[in-house]
Amino acid sequence: MMTNLFSVFDPTSSIFSLPLNWLSTFLGISFIPMLYWAMPSRWSLLWHKITMTLHGEFKTLLGPAHLGSTIMFISLFSLIVFNNFLGLLPYIFTSTSHLTMTLTLALPLWIAFMLFGWINHTQHMFAHLVPQGTPGALMPFMVLIETISNVIRPGTLAVRLAANMIAGHLLLTLLGNTGPSLPHTLVYLLIMSQILLLILEAAVAVIQSYVFAVLSTLYASEVS
Repeated sequence: MMTNLFSVFDPTSSIFSLPLNWLSTFLGISFIPMLYWAMPSRWSLLWHKITMTLHGEFKTLLGPAHLGSTIMFISLFSLIVFNNFLGLLPYIFTSTSHLTMTLTLALPLWIAFMLFGWINHTQHMFAHLVPQGTPGALMPFMVLIETISNVIRPGTLAVRLAANMIAGHLLLTLLGNTGPSLPHTLVYLLIMSQILLLILEAAVAVIQSYVFAVLSTLYASEVS
């Protein structure tokens, strides 16, 4: 029985105190048939087209200093988009709706970028704290503002993804729970609205994955 509205996001399924819901993070791999890797098909060609398009965009954003790093951000996009789409299926736990998952992706990336930048490009990192043309009297305030905006980046990445996943799922849950109490004439409208919301959630799943990966590449390009 659902004790409160947010319990739909609570990983309570367990065997021997092991939270099995988090296994849904790797569940997308099991949906890929073995023939996908053995011989080309329309699905494999479509996914290859998507990854090559992402590779071209990420390569432009990263610049020549990070050639070869695009595979990491394409893998990040793939992991998030798989989990977002799996969360739209019934009885599958959406791991990307939890800050535990999104912070695990955002925080190590941000720490790695900062360490790389401050160790290898210290002067550039200091110069980045003060925008060009800033008056001397405002420099201390600009350094403080830029430092705060830099520190909260992993939090904004994580919260943006988790909040968008939670918002759509909560709306679907709220509308779905009103179904048994509605007259038959309104049930059809409810079903149509749920279908439209599912289409919107599918678009949000792709867009949020793309935004997460693109912002990560932009943060990486700023440290060099």
